[in-house]
Amino acid sequence: MRQRRTPSLRGRRVLITGAARGIGAALALRLHERGARVVLAGLEPGPLAEVAAACGDAPFRPVDVTAREDLAEAVADLAGPLGGLDTVVANAGIARQWPVAEGDPAILAKTLEVNVLGTVHTLQAAIPHLSHPRGYALLVSSLAAAVHAPLLGAYSASKAAVEALGNTLREELAPTGARVGVAYFAELDTDMTHRGFGTEAASLLRTPTSVLSGVTPLPVAIDALESGIAWRSRTICCPRWVAPLLPFRAIAQRVLEASLPPTLPHALALAATEDAPFTTPQPTRD
Repeated sequence: MRQRRTPSLRGRRVLITGAARGIGAALALRLHERGARVVLAGLEPGPLAEVAAACGDAPFRPVDVTAREDLAEAVADLAGPLGGLDTVVANAGIARQWPVAEGDPAILAKTLEVNVLGTVHTLQAAIPHLSHPRGYALLVSSLAAAVHAPLLGAYSASKAAVEALGNTLREELAPTGARVGVAYFAELDTDMTHRGFGTEAASLLRTPTSVLSGVTPLPVAIDALESGIAWRSRTICCPRWVAPLLPFRAIAQRVLEASLPPTLPHALALAATEDAPFTTPQPTRD
């Protein structure tokens, strides 16, 4: 049987948020190498400018995805000269350990604001530019949307909401011919993993058999994203074992609960006092 030829990314007009570092930066570089016309948005002006320069001086706008009007203006400025968009990757997000029983609710609120409302703002700004038969909206969720581990309450809640938004949007965009995908990643070798979950409390939950103990190299995830964007896939999973796990998430949750280490009480007590930062410093507002 002949394999289908992977669609070319050359000329594909792609907006990526959260493009200053991590997944967003690496994906921008990869898609640029494949001939896509990338435009970038991110919170950190310096790193974002460096990524844009490495992408052939790609257009970019420093912007906070939680600032709805500013983001809408930035997306219009980026998409206008391209004559529209073919793909938006709603990637911007933050993480921070958060125990439900004693965690500061402000951490939950900020996580939801960036990861959920930021995704909504991105989609609402981009959809008018990609509601056509070649359009594709990709929402970056996480395995944490399906299997919920201790200390990840805020992050898991936000990524479960992102998954729900993607599934709903897929139905709503169907009449336009545009497609919607949701990306699910386990731990990747990024700043988010190291800064957000490289805490002393999290280290107490890692065991040799824990699903939390394996970290996947970032290029493996970028390979999956490149292929998924080319095909406008419904789901993108990395590493590969994430895909068959998703339909059995209830079982996976029970397995995780049964394998929690005896250090859990110590980890929770430590997390209640440990000053763990957000993975990306957030701007303060008056």
